[in-house]
Amino acid sequence: MKARLPQGYQNSAPNMNQMVRKAQKMQEDIGKIQEELAVKEFTKQVGGGAIELVMTGDKQLKSVTIKPEVVDPEDIEMLQDLIISGVNEILKEVDDYGAAEMEKVTGGVSFPGFI
Repeated sequence: MKARLPQGYQNSAPNMNQMVRKAQKMQEDIGKIQEELAVKEFTKQVGGGAIELVMTGDKQLKSVTIKPEVVDPEDIEMLQDLIISGVNEILKEVDDYGAAEMEKVTGGVSFPGFI
């Protein structure tokens, strides 16, 4: 007795080759996005511009600039809160940008760990 395959499975080799080519192209595109993100810089100001942070797309904090008039020895906690807020905001911005760029390539399919 011969097993019968549903129609369309007889010529699956060309489809498999096409899928492999698409996956390789997607992998190349993801690599390009990761390279571009590594050098792209994001800037975030908090506290009305009192603190400015610069971070790369691969989440390396490049600089933190604090205006001298914001530094109050009597209220260090406010300064700490502003820095924490700024870091959290810029991390979210980097993540959102990376996810949007990745979605352009993957069509919404998630690949954890790539961005």
